[in-house]
Amino acid sequence: MSSDSHILGLLPSRLKEARRQQGLSLDAVAKLSGVSRSMVSQIERGESSPTIATLWNLTRALQVDFAGLLDDSSTADRIEVLRDGQVPTIENRGEGCTIRILSPPADAGKHEIYDIRFAPDGSLDSKPHARGAREQLSVIEGQVNVTSGDATQSLGAGDTARYAADVAHCIRAMNGPARAFLVVRDA
Repeated sequence: MSSDSHILGLLPSRLKEARRQQGLSLDAVAKLSGVSRSMVSQIERGESSPTIATLWNLTRALQVDFAGLLDDSSTADRIEVLRDGQVPTIENRGEGCTIRILSPPADAGKHEIYDIRFAPDGSLDSKPHARGAREQLSVIEGQVNVTSGDATQSLGAGDTARYAADVAHCIRAMNGPARAFLVVRDA
């Protein structure tokens, strides 16, 4: 097998892995890339070779580097970097807060890490997570109130709280904007 065909042989599994790391379904990738769901599936199974244009659309939708996808060198000696503008962000959860997802998508539901930025009086209300789930919140700037079940605590910059996340819980900015680092761990 030539080096070129070996690298191209890795393409289906690398595309599938990139999709899974982003936590995306075939349908979601199809919508984001403009490539049909059936074509994405065929490419991932190695049943179809994508054109350069199709591959470009898929790599943009999956937020992966086009050249890196085809690189055959070991990843053991690399450092994965997401620059500030590349960090996935959620804007529509809570009120007046932006959630930046710092953990790899593959860790979703197990060990998640977030950078949360609150506008004044912004809040993040959460429904109960899986039984035994816990959160650890460290305040970087400002002040927040944390409620877990019936318990409430006020935290300032430098404070850390650990609490049950398998009950309704809320983080609310107090007296201005705030920023916090949140780790969510399922049991």
